[in-house]
Amino acid sequence: AALAIAVEQIPPLIDEQRAAYAAKKAQAAQERAEQRAATRVAKEKIVAEAEEVAAKDNWKLSGDRLKELLDQWKALPRIEKAADEELWKRFSAARNSFDRRRRTHFAKLASANDSIAQAKEAIVAEAEKLSTSRDWVNTAKRYAALMQEWKNAGRGSKKSDDALWARFRAAQEQFFTAKKADLEKRDSSNAANLVAKEALLLQFEALLPIADFADAKKKFRDLLQKWERVGNVPRDKRDALDLRLGAVEQEIRALEEEEKRIVTGKQIGRAHV
Repeated sequence: AALAIAVEQIPPLIDEQRAAYAAKKAQAAQERAEQRAATRVAKEKIVAEAEEVAAKDNWKLSGDRLKELLDQWKALPRIEKAADEELWKRFSAARNSFDRRRRTHFAKLASANDSIAQAKEAIVAEAEKLSTSRDWVNTAKRYAALMQEWKNAGRGSKKSDDALWARFRAAQEQFFTAKKADLEKRDSSNAANLVAKEALLLQFEALLPIADFADAKKKFRDLLQKWERVGNVPRDKRDALDLRLGAVEQEIRALEEEEKRIVTGKQIGRAHV
């Protein structure tokens, strides 16, 4: 009797197990569908961001972000083949487009940098050639012009610009250091020449008033030769010195003209006699 009862209970038990299995299977299918849907949303988000990032020109940040998005893509499971391939196609197209634009940009930049480097190399070569010049005024003006040419050439690569600029500055400093030393030497020499010319002026002025014209004229010429052998004096003292010398010279010439008139008058008088 007990066995009969147990046999009678088997069909309902099997039906319950089948129902439970079917429920679990349906639940698993639902979870997989939800997971695929979530994965698809995640991949669509990745692709949309990749397309946005790939259109930007911030090469370093955009490149790094695209690598991060690729890692995120790889970490996600596959979805339906057609959808997965379509999304991957868009993602790859965005990355490839970005890579092409980046290569083109840096190729142009490299070409521009080469042109700038060549222009600056020519500027530096001339600057180095001028570094030993002793034509202070004209060379200083040329260095100023070269500096403007450097600015007009634009910015090249930092490494190239820094190296060329160091050479340019070295050449420029060599020239201006020599120029400063020469001017200091000239200032010292001009100060000594001023003392010498002031001493000569006292001798010139001692000729006045003139008692013996012939003797005064000879002394004036001798002093003038010494004056001309003395070098330059400070610029701000030249006019005063020339004015004092001119006063003596004017007196000498006035007497010389008077002497010529006297001689000429005597000759005319003899002719009439």
